[in-house]
Amino acid sequence: MKKPLIIIVGPTAVGKTEISIEIAKRLDGEIISADSMQIYKYMNIGTAKPTKEEIQDIPHYLIDEVEPDQEFNVALFQKKAFEYIDIILSKKKLPIIVGGTGLYINSLIYPLNFTESVSDWEYRNKLNKVADEKGNIYLYNLLEKIDPESAKKIHPNNRKRVIRALEVYKKSGKKMSHYKKEMIKKDSPFSFIMIGLNMDRQLLYEKINQRVDIMIEKGLIKEVRDLLNKGYDKNLISMQGLGYKEIIQYLEGRCTLEEAVYIIKRDTRRFAKRQLTWFRRDKRIYWFQVDKYSSKNLLIDEILQKIHSNLLDCEYNE
Repeated sequence: MKKPLIIIVGPTAVGKTEISIEIAKRLDGEIISADSMQIYKYMNIGTAKPTKEEIQDIPHYLIDEVEPDQEFNVALFQKKAFEYIDIILSKKKLPIIVGGTGLYINSLIYPLNFTESVSDWEYRNKLNKVADEKGNIYLYNLLEKIDPESAKKIHPNNRKRVIRALEVYKKSGKKMSHYKKEMIKKDSPFSFIMIGLNMDRQLLYEKINQRVDIMIEKGLIKEVRDLLNKGYDKNLISMQGLGYKEIIQYLEGRCTLEEAVYIIKRDTRRFAKRQLTWFRRDKRIYWFQVDKYSSKNLLIDEILQKIHSNLLDCEYNE
C-alpha cells in the first residue's frame, strides 16, 4: 500500500500556513515545509516563517534546518523530506507537505534520482563569469544548442536555471529535458492529494503589498543587518532571496528605502504569478478560491471533504 500524503500548494501570501495548520489539527497531521527560503536559520521576517504562536504546537519540519551559508538544493530537500515523511508515519500521524516551491513538490511526487547529476561548483562559477562578461543571452544560446527543449521552458535571463541545465548536461551527458521525461514516467511511492489555494488576483496583490509593509514594521531591515553582521556574505544564494537583496541594496546606499520596498512588492507579485503558472500546469490539483468562502471554517470543511473522498476514504483506509 502506498504511503498517504497531503500536499498544499499556492502562491505566496494566499494563506497556506494558517489553513494547513487547521487541517493538521483536524487530521492529526504534521507539516513538512516545501519552502526554499524558510529552510534557513535566522531568516524569519523576510521569509514569512510561521511563529510559535501560529504553529499552535503542530510539529513542523524543514524549517530552520540549515545555516544561511550552507548549500541546500532540491536533492537535499527530497532526501530529508522522505526521511521526515517516514518519521511522521511511524508516529501514526499524517504527513502534510506545504509550500510554494514547485520543484520541491515535484521531487516528491516524481521520484527522480537527483544524485545522478551532482553539483559542480567550479563549473557553475565558470559559467557565471562567462555570463558576467558576455551576457545571459550568450549562455542561453549555448543551452539552445545542446538542449533546445529545456531552453524553450527557461527565460533567457533566468541565469540560475540556464546554468543548472548546462551543468546537468556536463556532469551526466544527458539533457535536463531527458530527466524530466523520465521523472514523469516513474510511479510515485505515495497515494497523495494536492490541494491548491488561490484568490482573486487583485486581492492577492494587495495582501502581498500589505505583507511587505508588515515585514518592514516587524524589523526586516534589522534582520538583514544582523545577518550581514554575523558574517554572511551578501552574494550567498540565501541572501539573494526576495526581500533580502533589496534591503542589502538599501543598506549599501544604492537605493532609498521607498525604492527597495517598491521593488520587493513588485517582484513578489511577479513571483506569485510565476508560482501560479507553475502549479496550474498540474491537472491533479484541486483548487479552492479562498476569497469565495464566507468563513475560514467553511473553506476548511470543504477541503477536508475533498481529502476524505479522494484519499483517506480510499487507499488510506483499505
